[in-house]
Amino acid sequence: MSQKILHVVSSMDPVFGGVSKAVRTIATSLMENGIVNEVVSLDDIQADFINNDSFKLHALGSSKNPWAYNSKLLPWLKDNLHYYDVVMVHGLWLYSSYVVYLAINSMRKQDRLKYFVMPHGMLDPYFQKAEGRRLKAIRNWLYWKLIEYKVVNNADGLLFTCEEERLLAKQPFKPYKPKKEYIVGLGVDVPPIHNADMDKAFQNCCKSLENRPFLLFLSRIHQKKGVDLLLEAYKRCISEVDLDLVIAGPGCESDYGKYLLKTVSEDSKLKSRVHFTGMLSGNAKWGAFYNADAFILPSHQENFGIAVVEALACGTPVLISDKVNIWREIKNGNGGFVEQDDLRGTTNLILKWVALKTHEKKIMEQNAKKTFLEHYAIQLVAKRLVELLIKPLEIA
Repeated sequence: MSQKILHVVSSMDPVFGGVSKAVRTIATSLMENGIVNEVVSLDDIQADFINNDSFKLHALGSSKNPWAYNSKLLPWLKDNLHYYDVVMVHGLWLYSSYVVYLAINSMRKQDRLKYFVMPHGMLDPYFQKAEGRRLKAIRNWLYWKLIEYKVVNNADGLLFTCEEERLLAKQPFKPYKPKKEYIVGLGVDVPPIHNADMDKAFQNCCKSLENRPFLLFLSRIHQKKGVDLLLEAYKRCISEVDLDLVIAGPGCESDYGKYLLKTVSEDSKLKSRVHFTGMLSGNAKWGAFYNADAFILPSHQENFGIAVVEALACGTPVLISDKVNIWREIKNGNGGFVEQDDLRGTTNLILKWVALKTHEKKIMEQNAKKTFLEHYAIQLVAKRLVELLIKPLEIA
């Protein structure tokens, strides 16, 4: 009989990016290893993404409050946990993680399931130190003391995407005493082979580019991602760069996104060479990755960066800050350049890239693909998770 894993996450809406994408990737890869995966989330049952996955998604209804509280989740877990062998909690600081702790601890001792927590970078000290987050930092400290330490320290293990994330998680909160820590990684599927339909789809989403070469930023439009830093760095060296800049991702309708659009529209140097596409998916997304000269992400905090790995998988070199937690592997593999997350560092990323000769860029493209295959191919991650979550159950 197949083993069954339940993934618990606040939302599977693709608009929220990283965590929902990671859950889909992990669940799908484990299914390919013969393991049944199901997801329970606090999403609207009528949402257009609900029936698009190969695994079963139990959507219990959306929650509009800041804690993402949903009264249906605890009864659902109590009624259904016995159908599963392992529970994976994705993310922290919301009701969905706390309620798993409550539900499992309410079970009879002999029936209790193992549960693992994958923080997805949510224990990063950045969130306690970042400018403008003082009140949120105090709130998190109090929440940790009252609730979250129980979730973390009582889990059968914490699952990290890389060594950098594991080390950073030790810093912001006490008592921090997880039973076990595991580095399982996070990966993506090998992308579809480059074809003309991808090029056409991307061109249709970015007609103002007119087939000029470009640097690609593809991520959520948010202060944390350093998009304002990227625009200022690009403006500083625009006369030395024969590359346009494409900014792709959701968030242009936010106050920050509107500020960026206004900045570009009012600047004579930027408005003809910076292109906002909105969120790209499917062929348009892959067309952006394959056609980009390089991918750039000067983020102030990035636990893993799925878009970074997708770029590597397409053989597109990445220009990233050292706050992207997988920077060591990329630097060691020479799959791109790494600098600090400030104006000087971001400017250096652009200038270093344009200074490369054509054959040097080709070598870095090969290194990018090699780095992906050696570290981030999803089959490697699935193998680690099977070894950790499933094989001990079979032995028992």
